[in-house]
Amino acid sequence: MFQDNLLAGRRILVTGGGTGLGKAMAARFLQLGAEVHICGRRKIVCDETATELMDLHGGQVTSHGVDIRSAQAVEEMVENIFREGGLTDLINNAAGNFISRTEDLSPRGFDAVANIVMHGTFYVTHAVGRRWIAAKQPGNVVSITVTWVRNGSPYVVPSAMSKSAIHAMTMSLAAEWGRYGIRLNTIAPGEIPTEGMSKRIKPGDEAGARTKAMNPMGRVGTMEELQNLAVFLISGGCDWINGETIAMDGAQALAMGGNFYQLRDWTDEDWAKAKDSIKAQNEKDRATRAS
Repeated sequence: MFQDNLLAGRRILVTGGGTGLGKAMAARFLQLGAEVHICGRRKIVCDETATELMDLHGGQVTSHGVDIRSAQAVEEMVENIFREGGLTDLINNAAGNFISRTEDLSPRGFDAVANIVMHGTFYVTHAVGRRWIAAKQPGNVVSITVTWVRNGSPYVVPSAMSKSAIHAMTMSLAAEWGRYGIRLNTIAPGEIPTEGMSKRIKPGDEAGARTKAMNPMGRVGTMEELQNLAVFLISGGCDWINGETIAMDGAQALAMGGNFYQLRDWTDEDWAKAKDSIKAQNEKDRATRAS
């Protein structure tokens, strides 16, 4: 679909680029000639991903260990990147989410999602955008959101609120920063099964089973489809697209709402099992980071 050197000369930062959707997008940008930066809280994971991608595709991938919940840490990372040559594009992919009845949420649980998704995404966008404006340089921002920014979603209220904030930021800054040649758009993918999503959002479900049963097209999305859409949005193929949220979900949100309303049928026992599963996964992840 794309020329091999389409992104030659581009320098792209992918937040949450060590795993999942971020890793897949970073790989495709690298294949098409871009220099890629990836960041995440677990630098060892980003280091391993950078080595893996360069071994597979060549090129240059630089990894950064950063907690984007910290504005100061973000500022230091972005300053270091711009000191060494800057960026042409930013992919806001880092996120966190888990299912919960909202009455069971703690303030800490709410902040765990909001601080990454809403605050962290703004911190990175702000740090990069200010430098583009100061340098009179155009740029692209593509953020990963969800279809429920348009209709909300029960049982993932912190994520729905925070992703809606990114949706609003995208529209607002597209209007404010368009004069500088800076474009902002978002992709709202339906289910593309990843390890993290399956364990925290749909514990106990076979990956993709529920989507395949409900989706108008009878399937889940693929990484390749996400890669292609992300590449197109930064490719220069249509630079008049600005401030848009593009759903990529086989029309599931149109047909079924595309959210977690179906969990209204869960019993107290179902919620207890999900909570235990998510807690066990979090403990496993902490043990992995400690080692």
